[in-house]
Amino acid sequence: MGYIRMIRSGGLHCCSNAIRFVPDLDDIVTFEDMVGEDTFSEETKVSSKLFDSVIGNLSKNFSEGNEYFKLLVDVFAPVFRNPKNRHLQNFYMIIPPLTLNFVDYVMNAKDRMTKKNKQGAVFTDDGFSMGVAYILKLLDQYHAFDSLHWSASVIAKYQADLEKAQLSVKRGKDDEKLQQTVQLTKQRLDMFAKEFRLLHYSLSSARIFFRADLTAAEEDEHKEAEAAEGGNKPAEGDGNETGANDAGTGGGPPPPPPPPPVPA
Repeated sequence: MGYIRMIRSGGLHCCSNAIRFVPDLDDIVTFEDMVGEDTFSEETKVSSKLFDSVIGNLSKNFSEGNEYFKLLVDVFAPVFRNPKNRHLQNFYMIIPPLTLNFVDYVMNAKDRMTKKNKQGAVFTDDGFSMGVAYILKLLDQYHAFDSLHWSASVIAKYQADLEKAQLSVKRGKDDEKLQQTVQLTKQRLDMFAKEFRLLHYSLSSARIFFRADLTAAEEDEHKEAEAAEGGNKPAEGDGNETGANDAGTGGGPPPPPPPPPVPA
């Protein structure tokens, strides 16, 4: 994923340098139409056609956006969903322990930022979120993972631990060692809850790239509807059928899952 994103960024950089001389990308003039008169030679007409093809190709590559994510899904999804890979049907069940391990890793990596030996130190890492979102999309397990309500459960658990720590502070007012221990525990819980919320936001953002609003069956229906609409466009003024198709296939992506509640 990281390699493909890097290649894509380099491609966009090259396209932007090559197409910067085109005045208006929304209104590109075709030279082939301009030299269609008999006064121009055949070589000029062929050159104009080739030039229009190059400009059109640059414009298409420059405005593709994030279509390469869709291409990755279309290529690998049939392999991951093959009956031979039934052992991956419960992949979403191992994500909760993976998230806990990732949060611990990020917290330790951020701690190294303040130390003299900064080997392995990071301040942000979105590779895990992108990878999880990508694999969940390949396996069509977004809804299964959402059914775990994992983010809300973790925040609720650490909120309960924080309340216990506050009770311990009230009970041991005269015990300085206990006070110090509880304060360190509270700081650790606050840091963990913060990092987990950041992971939740990062995962929710990554899901947007892969159209997490649609299941595999809904995507197939959406593609069939688009193919039918492209092959048999309705007459002008007849928008009922198109509106029904858009409503049935979920034209625009819904908002990502709501963030977990912030502890008081």
